[in-house]
Amino acid sequence: MKQLWMLVALAAGAAALPSQAQAEIYRCGNEYTNTKPDARAKGCKLVEGGNVTVVQGTPAPKTKPSTSAGSNTPKMVSSEQKARDSDSRLILQDELKKALARQEELKKEYNNGEPEKQGGEARNHQKYLDRVAELKANLARNESDIAGLRREIDRLPPASSTPSQ
Repeated sequence: MKQLWMLVALAAGAAALPSQAQAEIYRCGNEYTNTKPDARAKGCKLVEGGNVTVVQGTPAPKTKPSTSAGSNTPKMVSSEQKARDSDSRLILQDELKKALARQEELKKEYNNGEPEKQGGEARNHQKYLDRVAELKANLARNESDIAGLRREIDRLPPASSTPSQ
């Protein structure tokens, strides 16, 4: 069994070794070459050390593609986008209304930092202070939610009225 493990480890080590040495690579500015005549002619430097991997990219097309083939697509996408924006605006406005209503409830309950004591809070003042701190944190969180909703609504393109047909 021990010999089997040693054999497996030896085979794995042999597979990890490179099968051939890499040819000499020369760097000519941002270009690489492995042909000596080209390297000497351009005054390139030999790259020593690690392996070099160069991936050839495809050049970008120099002419702009024709847009006449899909002339109907932008209108469809535009109308779909307007519908999405309209739906987003309605959802955000609904959320804003809920947040504003919640803010009013929290303000009433907070009562300018002096909410009414409930149950055991008359005997345990710390419980009362904890609830007041929680109400204050909830007010602040709700205010930031309202501000965020307003920012999101402002980011949307203006609502456009659709003409009746």
